[in-house]
Amino acid sequence: MDDNTTQNIPEEKNDQENIIKTFGTRGMCKTPSAYHSNNDLYNHRCCKLDVYDWLKDIPLPEHQEEFDCVEVRFKNSKKDFFRNIDIPHLEVGDIVAVEASPGHDIGIVTLTGETVRLQMKKMDRSPESEEIKKIYRRARLNDIEKWVVSVESEHPTMIRTRKIAKELRLDMKINDVEYQGDHTKAIFYYTADDRVDFRELIKRLAEEFRVRIEMRQIGVRQEAGRVGGIGSCGRELCCSTWMTGFQSVTTNTARTQQLSLNPQKLAGQCGKLKCCLNFEQECYVDALKEFPPHEQPLYTKAGRAFHQKTDIFKRIMWYSYENDPMNQMAIPLDKVLKIIELNKKNQKPEKLEDLAVIKEQKTEFENVIGQDDLTRFDEDDSDKKSRRRNKKGNNTPNGNQHRDNRQNPRNDRNEAREERRPDNRQSNPRNSTRPGDNRDNRNRRNGDYPNRRPQNRRNPNNGQQNNNGNKNRPQKNEGDDNKQSS
Repeated sequence: MDDNTTQNIPEEKNDQENIIKTFGTRGMCKTPSAYHSNNDLYNHRCCKLDVYDWLKDIPLPEHQEEFDCVEVRFKNSKKDFFRNIDIPHLEVGDIVAVEASPGHDIGIVTLTGETVRLQMKKMDRSPESEEIKKIYRRARLNDIEKWVVSVESEHPTMIRTRKIAKELRLDMKINDVEYQGDHTKAIFYYTADDRVDFRELIKRLAEEFRVRIEMRQIGVRQEAGRVGGIGSCGRELCCSTWMTGFQSVTTNTARTQQLSLNPQKLAGQCGKLKCCLNFEQECYVDALKEFPPHEQPLYTKAGRAFHQKTDIFKRIMWYSYENDPMNQMAIPLDKVLKIIELNKKNQKPEKLEDLAVIKEQKTEFENVIGQDDLTRFDEDDSDKKSRRRNKKGNNTPNGNQHRDNRQNPRNDRNEAREERRPDNRQSNPRNSTRPGDNRDNRNRRNGDYPNRRPQNRRNPNNGQQNNNGNKNRPQKNEGDDNKQSS
């Protein structure tokens, strides 16, 4: 690949980003040209409030004049109807100069013909009203040049305005800026929680940009519609594509649709409840008319049962007994209504298990493998102590015995009993070679065990000891005692 082609790739990406920021919000696929034709400029893309003329291929009846109003769109969701008097054969995609206050504005024709009449009827706009503004002309060369400069300066103006608002310590957020086509007026859209005194801000903006300043406060829903984005469903936001009005959404809507009241799932990008919760609200309300109230309990001979949840699509209601709320049973709607009728007649069915379609029992956790315990990597304190003792007593003959006894603390008593028995002593080769194996039970009661090391202590009261017990002890000479006394 050549160096020229590699340099052109980032330039093309930058051009596409600039088009999206500037003319992409007006439904254009490229920047308008002042010297070439702009017939393929406007396309039906994912811009807000896009329309399709489904009557364009149907000819008008004879002796019927074409409707004199057209629909013109501007930035984002700004659209309006204008009267065409002097310009013949306006088509979709034409750039026109329309009446504004003050001066004129530049827009794009999006709809003509009889479809405009239906749109005005839908918007409750009268075609004979005097408030409808006029179309001056098709945009000229200097009109398009000035319009392109104004549109390209909107984003830098918004960034600079945010810095000025931060310097003035105003608790507000500038969301969007829209210049008029003749570059004589700028509309600043902002959001704020409280009322903001922006008189000083208007002075600063008028001195810096040299245009007429107009401030418009919008809500968070309108902000999301102007900025745009992708919803949790994977599609573009409804408020940035086709929605024109916003209805209030409450938590009762989520309760009616049996949704969990999780604000992270129910809230949209604007931080409010999703507008799509209202789309199916009427269907849920109509369907719930057939269901009994949730406060109605079911009485059976096995006990009283209370409602837990409802599956509207499967027409199933879940109930559980009062004394066992964890075990839930799915009962069809028709059987629930029959039980309620029986209860009104002071009759009770045997139990709900006979009528249930699905039974949910309480599941208890069972650690079968033994790898799910959080403390499986922790060592026992007794193991650590036994290891330390084994390190210190590696040279002693009973070091391994202490470790074995530590590892099996429950069997300490049984091992001690087995060691005390004479059969085990005689059969154990280790104990047979140790001193003191033939001691009687009298010495064993005094604390002399064969597994213990001999103690070199004097016992003046016990002058006569067992010969086998003093077998390995060193003999003392009488001369040694005389030496010590002298």
